[in-house]
Amino acid sequence: MAMNVAQKLIESHLVEGEMIPGKEIGLKIDQTLCQDATGTLVMLELEAMQLDQVKTELSAQYVDHNLIQEDYKNADDHLFLQSAARRFGLWYSRPGNGVSHPVHMENFGKPGKTLLGSDSHTCAAGCLGMLAMGAGGLEVALAMAGQPFHVKMPKIFGIKLKGKMPDWVSAKDIILEMLRRHDVKGGVNCILEYYGSGLKNLTAMDRHVVANMGAELGATATVFPSDKETLKFLQSQGREQDWSELLADKNASYDIDDEIDLSELEPLIALPSSPGKVVPVKEVVGKEIYQAYVGSSANPGYRDFAISAMMVKDKIVSDSVSFDINPTSRTQLEELANNGLLSDLIHAGARIHQAGCNGCIGMGQAPATGRNSLRTVPRNFPGRSGTMEDSVYLCSPETATASALAGKITDPRTMNMPYPKVKIPKKAIVNKGTIESPLSIEEARKIKLVKGPNIASLPPLHPLQHDFHLPVMLKVGDNISTDEILPAGARVLPFRSNIPKISEFAFDIIDETYHKRAQSCHSDGGHAIIAGENYGQGSSREHAALAPRYLGLRLVIAKSFARIHWQNLVNFGILPLTFIYPEDYEKLHQGDIIVIKNVPESIKDCEELKATVEGINGTIPLRHTLSPRQVEVLLEGGLINWVKKHAMG
Repeated sequence: MAMNVAQKLIESHLVEGEMIPGKEIGLKIDQTLCQDATGTLVMLELEAMQLDQVKTELSAQYVDHNLIQEDYKNADDHLFLQSAARRFGLWYSRPGNGVSHPVHMENFGKPGKTLLGSDSHTCAAGCLGMLAMGAGGLEVALAMAGQPFHVKMPKIFGIKLKGKMPDWVSAKDIILEMLRRHDVKGGVNCILEYYGSGLKNLTAMDRHVVANMGAELGATATVFPSDKETLKFLQSQGREQDWSELLADKNASYDIDDEIDLSELEPLIALPSSPGKVVPVKEVVGKEIYQAYVGSSANPGYRDFAISAMMVKDKIVSDSVSFDINPTSRTQLEELANNGLLSDLIHAGARIHQAGCNGCIGMGQAPATGRNSLRTVPRNFPGRSGTMEDSVYLCSPETATASALAGKITDPRTMNMPYPKVKIPKKAIVNKGTIESPLSIEEARKIKLVKGPNIASLPPLHPLQHDFHLPVMLKVGDNISTDEILPAGARVLPFRSNIPKISEFAFDIIDETYHKRAQSCHSDGGHAIIAGENYGQGSSREHAALAPRYLGLRLVIAKSFARIHWQNLVNFGILPLTFIYPEDYEKLHQGDIIVIKNVPESIKDCEELKATVEGINGTIPLRHTLSPRQVEVLLEGGLINWVKKHAMG
């Protein structure tokens, strides 16, 4: 049977289940990736499992999110992560070395391999012909311990590309076009696979831009073939021996089909405050801006910075604009410095930041109150920038730079200059001096974990209750992101290793009273949350499940869930249920008491449960989509307990 690239990747790594969409499968994981905002928990989980050495072909720990060292907390965590990488056998990328996704692509990405990362944008590595997926930290820890990764077999969503992009249009406009067509739920339970004649006009880094923001469509992964462009990239990094061709068979088909004529694209922009609110730039020209920001994992390539530098050469950006340049890897920064482009940016008034996630995750570069910020980052959820009432637009480097020069949103096609032609170096600067390789097993066993005072042990998780008698602590609407459930940013992320402390910030963007109210009823058996569509979109951070769980969350009833957060809820012993009849969402209110009897037996015996609301006649039918394995995990109170009893026992 003719197979597409995604099917080939899955088949070659399938260890459990069948490739039937919607059915749970188990996949062998070749590589893992952790970053510091999620990696501290992963390392504590490895310690709790008493793991000696990772069992993957390659695992890497990056420090890219929490770089601001305003006190001891981040610095202490960096030392902890370095010691854990040495102890468990991981590669370690130092603070300031760059964002995990492009650095992994430069150093370790390999066609035909699987990659599981505790970061939702791990899917970026699909640009090299990998099956790369984001997941909760617990699942990544299990993969590092040699266990398969379990996921529902996705549908394969094929997007045929043809033609060539016109001047002033770039890869960011391709993924914005996908979001314009399909919104933030359009890729849920799908793998996006790009193919067609248009691929020859996209470099590997262009493909990274597209693959990275597959996460914003809710996709399980994004896949590109491994072809001559892939080889060209690996040659530039001195790793041509890692290349292998991986193409779809001639008559391969897809579960869902779409087509984009690249020649018909125009500059696009996502309005505040969702990546799915996409319109042509020409519809919003003239709005004054405070900030233009170039960089992040969503536009990480040499070309993305070079085109900005060439656009501002011998010019000065508007005095009303903070022009922020966010380098994505140390080697990119070195490349820009060597060829003079960094000087052009500095001369034009750019503010140069260290290589890392920085403003994308709300760690610095926050915009002023009530002012517009144009960013090449992947997300613009409310408050993610670090400013609570932010107004963030998502766009290409061309649009961001043109707007920085003008002081207002500008269609780059209207600039009085020829479109810069960026020449990408055939041989990239390769500097592995700031990436530490794993120690020998003998040396690793001598390493002691370095734990500062802010690192707390994981809280115990108790088995699933027999009966639910839970107050609705919060009712929220559609597309609630993990940034709204448990914010990132400089005020929150330093506590990522301290669950009692970080729980104080749970839902405070939505309801600042949630923490105290949840804490007050915790001893009475916990609480429930009611949600709309696509609950938990965005980041893979498991803190967004673990912190509410620590405060007593036992049940979430939603119209639908985002994949990674749904899995994280299960992993921490929180039962995720969906309404069989979406209109029943209107029947539940904050303060209601939800009653479900014989919960363990009910979820084991069938997929449908019945809930009642205390004091109100009638029942509300609910459904779960848990596999038998996930039911076992829930009954044990979460994946940590299940692992101790089954996988590692």
